[in-house]
Amino acid sequence: MSSGGLSAPRLARLHDVMTTHVESGAVPGLVMLVERRGETHVDAIGTLSLDGGGPMRAESIFRIASMTKLVVAAAAMILVEECRLRLDDPVDSWLPELADRRVLTAIGAPLDDTTPAKRAISLRDLLTFRLGIGAVVAPPWTYPIQTAMLKRGLAPGPNPPERSPDEWLARLGELPLIHQPGEAWMYHTGSDVVGILIARAAGQSLSAFLAERIFGPLGMVDTTFWTPAEKIHRMPTSYMSNVSTGGLAVHDRPEVGRWSRPPVFESGGGGLVSTAADYAAFYRMLLQKGRYRADRILSRPSVELMTTDQLTEGQRSQAAVYFGGHSGWGFGAEVNLRRDNVWSNPGRFGWTGGVGTCAYVDPREELIGVLLTQRMLDSPQPPSVFRDFWTSVYQAIDD
Repeated sequence: MSSGGLSAPRLARLHDVMTTHVESGAVPGLVMLVERRGETHVDAIGTLSLDGGGPMRAESIFRIASMTKLVVAAAAMILVEECRLRLDDPVDSWLPELADRRVLTAIGAPLDDTTPAKRAISLRDLLTFRLGIGAVVAPPWTYPIQTAMLKRGLAPGPNPPERSPDEWLARLGELPLIHQPGEAWMYHTGSDVVGILIARAAGQSLSAFLAERIFGPLGMVDTTFWTPAEKIHRMPTSYMSNVSTGGLAVHDRPEVGRWSRPPVFESGGGGLVSTAADYAAFYRMLLQKGRYRADRILSRPSVELMTTDQLTEGQRSQAAVYFGGHSGWGFGAEVNLRRDNVWSNPGRFGWTGGVGTCAYVDPREELIGVLLTQRMLDSPQPPSVFRDFWTSVYQAIDD
């Protein structure tokens, strides 16, 4: 046993298990980080692309997609602590596009079959995905509202929106809500709205606020919304499943893809790129209740609020397609409520990224785990490479 309570032979088993996923062709490469009680174990396996591109390295830069959500939630709480935003005040003054909402009478109703919203949308609604609109879990084009979101470029997907934040929000404001504010959990859209809210309330771009208040103090030098030319060689090619061949097809090439240039929309729902070390620094701050070295980024009460389940039993049922029946949702993160697997320790929190990443903190075990791959997920359910990673991380605990 090492000083951090991680078994060296069992960490070797973790390496061997994850190597099988690369050798099988499931993922071209991966980077993983496990940290416990001051001991950090980092491993890079495979290559940056299927056609070579050099070996995967610990400092490789990945598209972290929805792992962005918790970062943006932390940024919003900074503004709450400074009394520039309040959790339960209407966001109408900052986001007039979302004022005076109307709500569909049913999810399948025509877009003009609506009733007035019972109240305004709040920041708490946005952070907990209860603003009343978001990802519709149904085959594409099933409902009129779903079709309208797709046509307007508002439907959640693996890539950030291609419109400016103001145009995107204006288009969202043209549509009715699907549910009354606060009543139902719907994934994703709230985080993109939070990003716009932060920029307007702070009077600067989302990227500038994150760099000044989170990334700079935490030393997250490679975390941003795009990868500059001098770093692009560190970014792997992103892949998705090729249904016709059963193999992999290119989703995004680093040198010509969406993340090789400043985006039109700095997506709070899924726009960041980062490294294992950078993201672990962010999680280390949360594990330490908001403090990082000599700096305090957030207060302990804010971190505890962010990582506490905010949902009702019915809302947890709505979210179960994304994380099963053992979890709830805090501010931008899943929160485990009971242990029904090796890794689902009550109080453990974090989230995944749809282009192949995941990271969680387990306060009870004083444990941080980060897994970065470049293969897009095929469904909301975790792929075998995720499940094997977390099983292998927890079997390595040795105390």
